[in-house]
Amino acid sequence: MPGLFDFLTSAPLNNQVVRIALAGALGLFLGLEREWSHKPAGVRTFTLISLLGAVFTLLDRDVLLALGGLLVIVQGILLAVQGLTEDEEGLSLTTSVSMLVAFGVGALVMEGYTVVSVSVAVLSSLLLVLKRELHSFAWGLSREELRSAVEFAILAFVIYPLLPAEELAFGIEPRVVWLMVVTVAGIGIVNYAVVETYGGRGIAVTGFFGGLASSTAVVGTMLDHVRQRPQASSYGVAAILLADAAMAVRNLGIALAFTVTSDMPILYGAVLPLGAVIFGSVAIAAYTADWSENIDIDLESPFSMRNALGFGAIFLFVIAGGAAAQQQFGSAGFYVTALLSGLVSSAGATSSAVVLYRGGSIGQSTAVIAILLATASSIAVKAALTLSAPNRSFAYRVAAWSGVLLAAASGAALVATV
Repeated sequence: MPGLFDFLTSAPLNNQVVRIALAGALGLFLGLEREWSHKPAGVRTFTLISLLGAVFTLLDRDVLLALGGLLVIVQGILLAVQGLTEDEEGLSLTTSVSMLVAFGVGALVMEGYTVVSVSVAVLSSLLLVLKRELHSFAWGLSREELRSAVEFAILAFVIYPLLPAEELAFGIEPRVVWLMVVTVAGIGIVNYAVVETYGGRGIAVTGFFGGLASSTAVVGTMLDHVRQRPQASSYGVAAILLADAAMAVRNLGIALAFTVTSDMPILYGAVLPLGAVIFGSVAIAAYTADWSENIDIDLESPFSMRNALGFGAIFLFVIAGGAAAQQQFGSAGFYVTALLSGLVSSAGATSSAVVLYRGGSIGQSTAVIAILLATASSIAVKAALTLSAPNRSFAYRVAAWSGVLLAAASGAALVATV
């Protein structure tokens, strides 16, 4: 049996006959949708084209491979022209391009790129099957939505890779800062889709699940939404509080999960204070916004480039200020470090405290207090970031309720130490 298992998992993909068979199977798979759609080229044509790509690659003749590709292109053009003369809908190049993809898939299989070839075949077939859905989605986009998608692509896939990965002054990593900008934009797009579907209730979903990824990024998203629609400020306050709850859930999960498997005592001391933040945030969010009201929030666009860049500038200032303060007060102890680290990432500060505790470098009470300080500073910095909002009432409400959370967590911490 072990020999058969080894043969099935490793030997076949190195066998040229098996690769030929796989190329034919993928070509057949690509041709299924074209056959079902009653196109001129169907299952047999696509299978033969994929086999042709595999055979020409096997012969290792660049001239043959180029010639085969050229033949497929010519045949595709002829089919497209034929469709233009017979089909009143006009020129369709989908089948022609699909044939060229099938030829490429066959070549990839024979070169040993099995995962790549299967991925290309599956994604291509998915594009063919989802024709109506994709067309409906594209036709349903507004100009603002399309512009936002392009701007997000520039943020995430053009600018981000060009930034240096190494640290600069004050330990600032440009890619980390820009990743926060991309996160703000990404959460904004997801939030826009959720709100468009579920109205005001969608902000609650975005606030909590966005907070699991980056609670600070939720603030940037809410600032943009409150600027566009001041009437939604109560939902914005609730979303930020729910992001605080998600952040506390994440930190508590790190504290418990990574100590329950160690030889050190579990950090139960963090349960009551962080639990106060979690339940307090949810209760305040339920109180500040009328979730039974199904309001129509008409957002202008998924996100604002200006708002995202402005938030990135503020976040950069927080990182630089925190790093400079950490250098100045580094000798003051681990608490100051945890407090300042929490300005940037409470999860990072929590993880650092847990790792040091597991290694025996700090005690249980020190680790718990450090986690609570990082969580508190994260709550405080989110409240401070809302001060950039033109709606002062929104900023003051976030600050006031954040103060209530901090007071509740402090009281719970005192109770836990008694």
